[in-house]
Amino acid sequence: MRRLVPVSELRVTDRHRMTSSATPATKLPPELVSDWQALESRWIDGPLSEWRALLPEQFNTGLSPARYGDLPRWREAIANLPPLPTAGIQLNAARVGISGTVPTETLDTLHAALMGLHPWRKGPFELCGLHVDTEWRSDWKWERLAGAVAPLRGRRVLDVGCGNGYHCWRMLGEGAAEVIGVDPTPLFVLQFKALQHYLRQQCVHVLPVTLEAMPEHLPVFDTVFSMGVLYHRRNPMEHLVSLRNKLSPGGQLVLETLVIEGDENALLEPNGRYARMGNVWQLPSPGLAASWLAQAGFSRVEIIDVGQTSLEEQRRTPWMTFHSLAQFLDPDDPGLTIEGLPAPRRAILTAELLP
Repeated sequence: MRRLVPVSELRVTDRHRMTSSATPATKLPPELVSDWQALESRWIDGPLSEWRALLPEQFNTGLSPARYGDLPRWREAIANLPPLPTAGIQLNAARVGISGTVPTETLDTLHAALMGLHPWRKGPFELCGLHVDTEWRSDWKWERLAGAVAPLRGRRVLDVGCGNGYHCWRMLGEGAAEVIGVDPTPLFVLQFKALQHYLRQQCVHVLPVTLEAMPEHLPVFDTVFSMGVLYHRRNPMEHLVSLRNKLSPGGQLVLETLVIEGDENALLEPNGRYARMGNVWQLPSPGLAASWLAQAGFSRVEIIDVGQTSLEEQRRTPWMTFHSLAQFLDPDDPGLTIEGLPAPRRAILTAELLP
């Protein structure tokens, strides 16, 4: 496995070569300047340099005020974040954040600023006693998969459709050398930035980029996660092949997706919405999902977890006050969605790309 060289170990001539081109020709969104500087210094040569050349344009497209009218309000929320102690960082706890105590007035200011980034979907987080009780108990998903995936220590990791980066922090907490999350939703990027404001880790990034915008052949990641994305793709095989093309030889894919009960040929193609979600195209059985992975060129495919999403794992909270799972299910039969389809079940699979 590759070793990522810290900046402190580079020769002076290497550092000069890095910093001499650290400022792109185009102005970057202020939130992403530090990301650019870090990635510019690390992605010097090889396949990642191709993606590095695309980042300035992708950053500006992904955080464009012309496209996202709420961006000024979200930026104001981050500008209002109060100073907090920098000790007691918790990355491998259920509630990612920092421990410690601060005055009530500081907590009130922090609460107001973070509420300016509502709704909070993935978490939970905790900052100096302020519990950000997100819609999803994403820590439960992490508990289901953490013991079954290859150890992340020293690995370069890609998290596709990472949301606000909750699982990216958990990956870093497991010792990953570099974690790159990609998600096109600007609010999620700003939520990640709010946490990064306090956690101050330089080897984890959430970028406003889609998988499709990355170079197609980028076989540099030791582990690739795709969780909650596959069913939003019209062509699941294209998605799986694209994920495969991001893995280094011997790397591992961790796939989490909605599934249905049935044999390896069972497939549900919703006609319209599913659990009030649009863009849900295909829900395979776990066996069919495993078959797709094999067809996409993966080996050693394993189904490590299957279960129905509970009302305790996905629910409305003060930090996400819109409709949640309870409103997506048939009020008379929680085994069905509001559309009369099987209620959400999720499976986690792992697969490897053999050398």
